[in-house]
Amino acid sequence: MPASANAYRSPDADSVAALHKLVLDSLDDDQAVDTISIPLAGKSSIADHMVVASGRSTRQVASMATKLAEKIKRDTGRSPRIEGLPTADWVLIDAGDVIVHLFRPEVRSFYNLERMWSFGDAPSPTPTDQASPGNA
Repeated sequence: MPASANAYRSPDADSVAALHKLVLDSLDDDQAVDTISIPLAGKSSIADHMVVASGRSTRQVASMATKLAEKIKRDTGRSPRIEGLPTADWVLIDAGDVIVHLFRPEVRSFYNLERMWSFGDAPSPTPTDQASPGNA
């Protein structure tokens, strides 16, 4: 995970809330699956929120990540750091106050970030998620 200390952090709670809403709305618009938001304030200094979501294929994960990064840049002027875009099995977007993890379902289930942050278990991939030709 990249160090968010290098990313812009806002001291303004309204700016953080607006960025968090932008992330959630963008993922909803792009039909992300099983989106959860984990509050990190008081647990970690890396960000105020961590959002975890799944896409049905590498193509959808890459598309969601690209669109989200463009919206963050357009609306906040920040250029988020992105890792994992070439393979799009797991893409991390570091927007400073909000860290976003986008996964293919089976990769999300394997790494299970939700459990690491004591926020339940990652959803198990369905048989259709595993059998889809776009997930190769």
